[in-house]
Amino acid sequence: MKRDLEGFAAFEFDLPKALRAALIQLLDGMNTGMLDKNLTHAIPDEQGIYQLFYDGVLAYIGKTDAESGLRTRLSRHMHKLMHRPNLLGKVAFKAVHILVFTAMDLETQLIKHYREHGEVAWNGSGFGSNDPGRRRETTNMKPDGFDASHPISIDLPLEQPLASGTILVVDALNHLKTSLPYTLRYETLRDKKGNAQRGKAHADLLVASITAPSTPQTTRVLMQLIVDAVGPSWQATVFPSHVILYKEQFEYKFGARI
Repeated sequence: MKRDLEGFAAFEFDLPKALRAALIQLLDGMNTGMLDKNLTHAIPDEQGIYQLFYDGVLAYIGKTDAESGLRTRLSRHMHKLMHRPNLLGKVAFKAVHILVFTAMDLETQLIKHYREHGEVAWNGSGFGSNDPGRRRETTNMKPDGFDASHPISIDLPLEQPLASGTILVVDALNHLKTSLPYTLRYETLRDKKGNAQRGKAHADLLVASITAPSTPQTTRVLMQLIVDAVGPSWQATVFPSHVILYKEQFEYKFGARI
């Protein structure tokens, strides 16, 4: 504070720096909670900041808004981790509801602070990213970051299995697509320009059917049944991050036939 004129003073306060320091102090003093349904479902779905810890080490920092709050985001991350065996039971979280967000980017500032201490390895690693797309597959790009370190397993029992009995392949695929904790992509019809038409499954998938087993179902078992049903010109492939089903015969450098 300085006084320039009698009866007048200029005051400068670094609000972003003070807020960041107070938030870091709060976060560092908090205990972690395990990332499981019992805890995440009890978290209010409000705007704020959260941290994820892997084996006790801070791995990721994220922020939420009022439309996609803390409960939604933590539940989404919990779902993503379910079929990655080396993460099961090893991820914990801290979450802070921030009643009033300022214009500053708290997430970026917190990432910068903790990165200087050698943490937040999952930020910028592909964690939380969407479908990598056909280009990454067909150009045989090497998986890296989060998916390379924590690949999915297609041999774990499904949390939401198919009802036993006969079911069309397209319905089985749609069920898997919406319930699996990783991406499942399959071939669709194409328009005159050769672009995939989302939601319009290839004709072969509309007529073939499988008999869903009553025994514990896995993605591997169901995809093998589906390939047998649609014929030898089809191929299912698993990558560290996702599964695909296309009418092709192609050897992927970083994918394995199912």
